[in-house]
Amino acid sequence: MLKSCYRCVGWRGDGGGGGGGGDGLLWHMELKPHVSGDFSIAVAQANTALEDQGQVLTSPSATLIGVYDGHGGPEASRFVNSRLFPHLHKFASEQGGLSPEVIRMAFDATEEEFLHLVKQSWLSRPQIASVGSCCLVGAIVDDVLYVANLGDSRAVLGRRGVDGRAVVAERLSSDHNVAVEEVRKELAELHPDDSHIVVYTRGVWRIKGIIQVSRSIGDVYLKKPEFSRDPLFQRVVSPIPLKRPVMTAEPSIEVRKLRANDLFLIFASDGLWEQLTDEDAVEIVFKNPRAGIAKRLVRAALNEAAKKREMRYNDIKRIEKGIRRHVHDDITVIVIYLDHRRGGGSRFRNSAMDCTNAPVDVYSLDADEPEGPRLPVL
Repeated sequence: MLKSCYRCVGWRGDGGGGGGGGDGLLWHMELKPHVSGDFSIAVAQANTALEDQGQVLTSPSATLIGVYDGHGGPEASRFVNSRLFPHLHKFASEQGGLSPEVIRMAFDATEEEFLHLVKQSWLSRPQIASVGSCCLVGAIVDDVLYVANLGDSRAVLGRRGVDGRAVVAERLSSDHNVAVEEVRKELAELHPDDSHIVVYTRGVWRIKGIIQVSRSIGDVYLKKPEFSRDPLFQRVVSPIPLKRPVMTAEPSIEVRKLRANDLFLIFASDGLWEQLTDEDAVEIVFKNPRAGIAKRLVRAALNEAAKKREMRYNDIKRIEKGIRRHVHDDITVIVIYLDHRRGGGSRFRNSAMDCTNAPVDVYSLDADEPEGPRLPVL
């Protein structure tokens, strides 16, 4: 599936959009081609350091999509952004193609590498053991869609309704968030001797009163109890008595044959889904032009966030990063259009390959961006 190496650099918005309509914390890329259609990306930054990362890797044979929503800091999401696709390449090459098992191997390898990084950094930065990232990955190969997920980022399909005029939203990923009753029940069954495995605190359900998502890359101190018990770690993070791991890095994976009435896919961090329903999001994509569609979704979410605070979006645009997190989360949106057998592959003659990364940090776009890691292409 993956053939060679390609230098993947972060986009600065030149030529593809980049402007946020006067919002210095909004970046977007209007439209680019992939093998079976077009795609669009947008990011809105709320945290002091952007904790979301997003990327799309395209080639004549396949498209890969990644949305990584970090928490506790940006280190884990940036790490996943640089390592997960190379692991997919490695294991797909060894196993003769993409499969759910290959995806699990890539997630496991990324998790193990991040654990190694935590151990290396432990003495100087013990707080890195509390950094983690949700991880949502899509892959389109030979009209088959793979969706793998850790955490509460979400993939939603927009497909044409039976009347041919409406659009139907179909969720393709599972939210690993204890706001979902089934996830709370799952944790209770896994920890029958711990009546406080999930508690309601600060207005939401949380695992051990700390975190809402139950699966991630990182969050080492909630997976390796020895880290949470270490006095060095307890100096920077409140001690948590753990008997055994309370989180995992086991992804849920869906495999779906794409059909003629499948129109587009929306991959987004929970910053979008906190503001818009699945149905609202697919209606916006269905009823509006393609160019800049990801930015349109982000703007719709920001308008909803503003309404909840009895504000206007123009008010939000004047709020600085960090403080802005009190109004909304970081938001990453990738929209993938599915133009079946439109002849889109002709646009990738001569083995053209492309990797698009959203900015590492929107606010610092005026500074020189570091060159991205060497990533494999399909």
